[in-house]
Amino acid sequence: MRRKRGYPFLLNSYLVREMLGPFFASLLIINCIFFLGRLIPFLNVIVDLGVGLGDFTRLFAYLFPNMLLYSIPMSSMFGVVVAFTRLANNGEIMAMKAAGIGIGRMVPAVLVVSLATGLLSAYSALVLNPASDQAMKKMMFNLVTEKVSKGVKSREFSEGMGKYVIYADQVNRENGQWSGVYMADMNIQGMPMITLARSGHISSDLENMSLSLVLQDGSIHRADGAITQTILFENYELDIPIQIPGFERQNGRLSRRGRSMNELQDSAQQAGLTNEYGIKLLLEYHRRLVLPVGCFVLSLLGFVFGLEAGVGKKAIGIPLSLLCYIFYWILFSMAKILAENQTLPVATALWLPNIIFFLAAVFLISLTAREKSLFASGWPAALLTFWQKKK
Repeated sequence: MRRKRGYPFLLNSYLVREMLGPFFASLLIINCIFFLGRLIPFLNVIVDLGVGLGDFTRLFAYLFPNMLLYSIPMSSMFGVVVAFTRLANNGEIMAMKAAGIGIGRMVPAVLVVSLATGLLSAYSALVLNPASDQAMKKMMFNLVTEKVSKGVKSREFSEGMGKYVIYADQVNRENGQWSGVYMADMNIQGMPMITLARSGHISSDLENMSLSLVLQDGSIHRADGAITQTILFENYELDIPIQIPGFERQNGRLSRRGRSMNELQDSAQQAGLTNEYGIKLLLEYHRRLVLPVGCFVLSLLGFVFGLEAGVGKKAIGIPLSLLCYIFYWILFSMAKILAENQTLPVATALWLPNIIFFLAAVFLISLTAREKSLFASGWPAALLTFWQKKK
């Protein structure tokens, strides 16, 4: 009785270990590639703001959750494929079958790994991704605010705010107040606008992600050919444009990626489910649910593709899994387009690829359990022959 109770655990733990090794290796490699791609838009900002090692490390940590949403499904599928391809090529699958261990007894281990990676992807999508998006926005906003504030120095012209040139007689670093302020607005070519003020300072609103220049007791001078105009003011507030790569700004509020699931649903209801912005919110809402489930489904397909290998056979499962992953994202992109064009409801469109691939996974696993090859006849056999010739 002890052997009977211990046997499934030993088998499943062995298979799980075999799948986790290539999974973590793939996850590391894929995330490094994704990180370099995500980092490129930030390079100019990093150099311009003088981001130090500590802030750069935080930046990497904030980019990581969004990358996991795409890297975990690919890594999970590759982990399953590589594990069972190795087992099949080494003859271990054949030995298990000879010992009376059928394909059905290997499925629980695959389900455990697929479910675990799917839950990890869901946690990243539902919890880590919104939190990291908000934290990154705040970090970049604070860096920009600090850059703008420190860029204005006493009796020096500052050009660190786009097409605004600022000069101040005195700058108090303790309270951030300026005195004797001169500002040239060069946004309209050929029509510069000069502003003089007794005092001023930079005002930042972290909640609404807005930065503005506040001036007191001054005048605005504008010339259009021979016509001049002078405006006196007691308080004048000018919004300073902030450009943070990779982020959108919705009336100063959080972007779609930075909102929780409840906020996305409530905002979509307020905007209208047929409104363009409401549809975008719904797309983000369902995307966070669809991709983790897709991770589970793709891992099941990886199990089938891995078993197509064998002693003396080509490792067709690896290129097949890559083609399957690409085809999944093609379907997912087409589904998004159908939802944006209101051809299909958002939920129906985005969940359709998962339904198609899940049905395909169940069908292929049933074929494999009956010892039938996926390439017995038809175009799959032709595809296999073409691949072998290329090799």
